[in-house]
Amino acid sequence: MGSDPVATTVARRELRLFFASPVAWLFLASFAAANGFIVFWVESFFARNIADIRPLFEWMPVLLIFLCAALTMRAWSEERSRGTIEHILTQPHSPWSFVAGKFCACFTLLGLAVVLTLPLPFTVALIANLDWGPVLGGYAATLMLGGMYLTIGLYISALSDNSVVSLIATVMLCSVLYLSGSPDFTAYFSDHTGNMLRMLGSAARFDAITRGVLDLRDVIYYMSMGAGFLALNVYALESLRCYGQPATVGLKRKRRITLLLIANLFMTNLWLSPLDTLRLDTTEGKLYSVSPATSFLLKDLQEPLLIQGYFSSKTHPLLAPLVPQIQDLLQEYEIAGNGKVIRHIVDPATDPSLEREANEIYGISSTPFRIADRHQASLVNAYFNVLVRYGNEFRSLRFTDLVEVRAVPNTPTEVLLRNPEYQITNAIRQVVTDYISGGRLFDGIEEPVEFIGYVSKDALLPQTLRAYKRSIEQQLALAADNSEGKFSVRFIEPEARDGDIARRIRENWGFKPMVAQEGAGTEFYFYLTLATSEQVVQLPAGEFNPANFRLALDAGLKRFATGFNKVVALSLPPDRTGVSPLQASGPVFTHLERALSREYSLRQEDLSDGTVAADADILAVIAPRLLGSRALFAIDQFLMRGGTVVLVTAPFSASITAGKLQLNTYDSGLQEWLLHHGINIEESVVLDSQNASFTVPVTRLAGDYEFQDAELRNYPYFIDLRPPGLIAHPVTRNLPQLTMPWASPIVAKPAADTQITPLLQSSSDAWLSSKRGIMPTAGTGGAAHMQAPAGDGKAYTLGLLMNGRFSSFFREGNPGAIITGDFPSANLLEHSAESARIVLYASNDFMSDEILQGIVAASSTQYLGSLELMLNSLDWAMRDEQLLGIRSRGHFNRTLPPMERRMQKTIEYTNYAFALLLLAVMVLGSWFNARQRRRRYSRGLLL
Repeated sequence: MGSDPVATTVARRELRLFFASPVAWLFLASFAAANGFIVFWVESFFARNIADIRPLFEWMPVLLIFLCAALTMRAWSEERSRGTIEHILTQPHSPWSFVAGKFCACFTLLGLAVVLTLPLPFTVALIANLDWGPVLGGYAATLMLGGMYLTIGLYISALSDNSVVSLIATVMLCSVLYLSGSPDFTAYFSDHTGNMLRMLGSAARFDAITRGVLDLRDVIYYMSMGAGFLALNVYALESLRCYGQPATVGLKRKRRITLLLIANLFMTNLWLSPLDTLRLDTTEGKLYSVSPATSFLLKDLQEPLLIQGYFSSKTHPLLAPLVPQIQDLLQEYEIAGNGKVIRHIVDPATDPSLEREANEIYGISSTPFRIADRHQASLVNAYFNVLVRYGNEFRSLRFTDLVEVRAVPNTPTEVLLRNPEYQITNAIRQVVTDYISGGRLFDGIEEPVEFIGYVSKDALLPQTLRAYKRSIEQQLALAADNSEGKFSVRFIEPEARDGDIARRIRENWGFKPMVAQEGAGTEFYFYLTLATSEQVVQLPAGEFNPANFRLALDAGLKRFATGFNKVVALSLPPDRTGVSPLQASGPVFTHLERALSREYSLRQEDLSDGTVAADADILAVIAPRLLGSRALFAIDQFLMRGGTVVLVTAPFSASITAGKLQLNTYDSGLQEWLLHHGINIEESVVLDSQNASFTVPVTRLAGDYEFQDAELRNYPYFIDLRPPGLIAHPVTRNLPQLTMPWASPIVAKPAADTQITPLLQSSSDAWLSSKRGIMPTAGTGGAAHMQAPAGDGKAYTLGLLMNGRFSSFFREGNPGAIITGDFPSANLLEHSAESARIVLYASNDFMSDEILQGIVAASSTQYLGSLELMLNSLDWAMRDEQLLGIRSRGHFNRTLPPMERRMQKTIEYTNYAFALLLLAVMVLGSWFNARQRRRRYSRGLLL
C-alpha cells in the first residue's frame, strides 16, 4: 500500500471515518469484553487450570465472523446508498487501489481489536509456564482468518446498497465456510468426505495453526481465499461501471482474468494438498514433530518397521479432528525412517479379513463411543489404534494410550492427543528390543566391552571354583567369538606384581581376599567384572553355579547396550493388601507397578534374603518399612557393585483413623544406613505456601457437634513444585509440575569421594511442622500449624542425587560391621565403583494410588508428574535417556500455580482493566491525531 498513494489515501480516510463514530469504539469494546467473558466465565479459565489460552482461540472464529461483518458492512454499501460510488468509479485510477485501501483500513481495525486481547497471554506467562508457540500461531491464524473474512465482507458489501443486508449476507457466508470444516458438521460424513470438507472449511485450518503447527497449505489457503475475494471485489466495481449497459470487451477480458485467477488459486491449493511435510512446529516441545531421539532410533533400524493406523471413518465427533493430526505424525515417521518405515492407514470395518487379523492376532478391537444429538443417543464402535511391528514382534496402542480427555464441570470436554510421539517411539523401542534380544545381543553395544576376571591362580582356588572357572572360560570364549570384535576376555592374577593389583582393586572397588568355606585357610581372589572406558560393573557370582553364569553375563552386557529393556528390581512394602493407601495397611503402588512394567522388565524383589536379582540393572525401594539387616546388606552390596539405588522413603506416612487424617511414624529401617552416607531425613514435614489443591477430609463444627466433609482446597502439605524448584537436571528438566505430599526435609553432607545434586526443592516460603494432626478445619482456614510463620520461610531439599565412591555400611569399622556375622564376609565389597548412585525422594506417599487418584480428580487431567519423575530417574540412571526429552511433552501438564480466590479475581479484573487501558490509549491516540490534523488544516487556511 505504501507504493500506492491512492490506496494510502483511501485507507486513511476510512480510518478517520471509523474513529469519528462512537459505534467503532463500541465494536472494539464489545469484542474485548466478549473475549474476556468467554475466557473467564464460559470456559472457566481458573477451574480449567491449564496454562494456555486455547479457550480464547476456540471462540475466535465465531467472534471474528461478527466483528469482520460489522467492520465491512458499510464499506461499499454506504458508498452506493449515498451515490459517492459514481465518483469513485469515474476516477482515473484502478478500482484495485480503492479496494486495497479499504481492506488495509479494515485490517488495521482488526489488528487493533486483536491487540485488546494481548493482556491475557502476558498474564498467563507471568503466573505459569506458557508455551508461546501455540499463542503466536493462534494470533497468526486470527489475523489470517480475519483477513479472509474481511475480503468476503468487502465483496458482499459491493453487491448491495443496504448495509444491514451486507452484514447478514457476510455472516451467513462466513458461517458456511466455518461450519463446513467443523467437527460437528463433518461427523455426519465418511472419513474421506470429512477430510475434503475440512480442507474446504476454515475451522479445521484455524485449529491446526492454533495448535502451534504453521502449515504452508493453511497459509496458502487463507491467502488464496483472500486474493480471490479481493479479485471478485474489483470485478464487482468494474461491473458497476457498466451497469445497465452491454458488457464491453474490456469488462469481458477482466471477467476472464478474474475467473482465471480464481481457478489458478484453486489449483494451487489442490496441488499443495498432498504436500503434508511443508510445516513448522512452533510448540516449545515440538509436540507435533519427530524429535531427535526418535530419528536416532529409526536410523538404527536393521529391518523394515511397520506402523499401521486403524481409524474408523465413522467415529466420535471429538475424535475425528485428531485422526488427521496423528496421520501427519505417522507421515513424519515414514520420512524420518528413510525407507525403513512402512506406514499404512486402514479402516478395519471395510475389510472383514483385516478386522479379524486385528482382533485375533494383534489384540486390536473397536471402542464403543456414545454419540448424542438433539434427537437421540446411540453407540458407535470405532477404531482408534496404532500397530507397531518389527520382524515378528509387535505392540498395539489403544485409544487410552493415544488420547487424553479433560473434563471439568460446567465446561466443554477437551479431547487431545496424549503425547503420541512418546507412545509410538516407546512402542518402537520395545519391539526393537524384543527382536534384538532374540539373539543379537551385541548389536546394541557400541563401545567394546572387556571381561576382566580378577582370579587367583588355580593352585589357590578351591576345587569348586577351579571347575567353575573352566566352565565360564568356555562360555566367555563362545561369547567373544559371536561378538564381532565387541567383546574380549582377560584374567588377571591379583597376587602378581607383589600384590600391587590386589591393593589397587581393594582400594578402588573393595575387592578383598576370600577364604574357602572348607576352612583351608588359604586366601584367594575370584571377582568377575565387565569394563569399558567409562564404567566398571561387577558380575554377581551367586552360588558359583556355571548354569547361571550366562544369564549374569548377558544381564551385565545389556547394561552397556542400547535398545534393550532394562531390568528393574522393585521392592515394595510387604503390607500392601489394604483397600486404601491412606488406611493402616500402608501405601499401595499399583499404578507405579503398571507404569514400570510397560517400560521395563520388572522383578518383584524380596530383600529379606540379603540379595538382589542377578540380572537387575537398577534397584528401586519404595516406602520401605522395618528393613532388617539382610535387606540392608542387599541394598548396600548392590550399591557397592556400581549400581543405582532409588529410594522413596520418609519418617511419616498419612492415614485415616476414626475419620481423622493424621501422620503416623513410618520406620523404614534405613536411617543409619543413610546417615553412614551423609544423608539425614529430618523427622518433620514440609508445608509450603506454594501448594496444590487436594480433596481432603474436613471437620465441620456445628454447635456441639462435629461432622466430616470432603472439600477441594489448597493444602499446604501438598507442595506444588515447579521450576526453579524442579532443579535443572536431566531427571527433572522436562517436568513442568510435580506434587509432593507429606514430604520431609533432607540434609546431606557428602563424603570426600561423593557429591550431591539437589533435584527437588520447596519454595522459599516453606516451613516445617511436627504435628501429627494434619486435618484442616472448615471455616478456619486450617489448623494453626498450617499457617505460614511470618518471615520464617525457607527452601528445603525434598529430593537429591548422590554419586561417587561409597564405602560399605558393613565394612569393618563402620556401624553395620557389628552384624556382618549374618553374611559371608569373604563376599563383602567394601567400596563401590564410580558409577554408583543413590537417588532419594523424601515422601512415602507421592506415588501411592490414593494420592495419584486424588491428583487426577483435583486437576481433571491424567497427567501424573510423580510417575514421570520416577521413569526419568530410572532412564537417566541406566544411561537410557532417549525418551527423557519427549516423555513429559503434553497439553494438560502445564498447570496454573495454586492461588486463592481473591488472587483469581484480581487477575481477571486486571485483564479487563488492561484491555480498557489499551482502548483508552487508542481513543487518546485517535483524538490527538484528529487534533493535529485540524491544526494543519487551520494553518493551511491562514496561508
